[in-house]
Amino acid sequence: MRIIITGASRGIGRALAEQFLRETENVVGLVSRNGKALRTFTERDDLPGRAILYEADVAKDPDSLADRIRHDFPVVDILVNNAGLLIRKPFHQLTEEDLRQSMEVNYLAPARLIRELLPLLRHSEIAHVVNISSMAGVQGAEKYPGLAAYSAAKGALNILTESLAVELGKEGIRVNALAPGATATEMFAEAFPGHTAPVTADEMAAWIHTFALEAWKVMNGKVVPVSLSSP
Repeated sequence: MRIIITGASRGIGRALAEQFLRETENVVGLVSRNGKALRTFTERDDLPGRAILYEADVAKDPDSLADRIRHDFPVVDILVNNAGLLIRKPFHQLTEEDLRQSMEVNYLAPARLIRELLPLLRHSEIAHVVNISSMAGVQGAEKYPGLAAYSAAKGALNILTESLAVELGKEGIRVNALAPGATATEMFAEAFPGHTAPVTADEMAAWIHTFALEAWKVMNGKVVPVSLSSP
């Protein structure tokens, strides 16, 4: 199976990469700005799958990244858009650059990557796009001060998921989103200092792994909350 995971150097993305690389038959494209962290995957003997590393910024260099993936992958079965950026500031302190960066990473980068990899997804019998959103972007879920830019961008990702499911579903491409609640990652610690998350990154990744492999058979265009608590 051919899988692409963005934001693969830490947190849920890294744990999810480990899940897929434990399966010998998988070829997993791992994307992150942190090339050093990515390279540790190639040094491990306990992960028999094949890792292809892409040191890239999903927001700043999407065209080059897509070209490199198309060069290495004849087909993509699963695309997991996991890379995210959380800027925590009171709304009145958010700069134009803060707002732009949040939208670039959390919404525009996944949209561009999906668009550019459509030819590879069309060659797959699975063709499942999994967007990693957040409870912060789910309409009606509890919101928190300082996360307006992040929440709005994740909300846009959720609507994109629903829209693409309609547009691409006729081609057999399934698009779903998962909205994790409090999970013990670096990003959660930055957003909620002093709080303890009830779910580990490994536990969340195991759930996403199963979802990515199986959910395309029974759902399309769904934004699924995955939360014990928030935060």
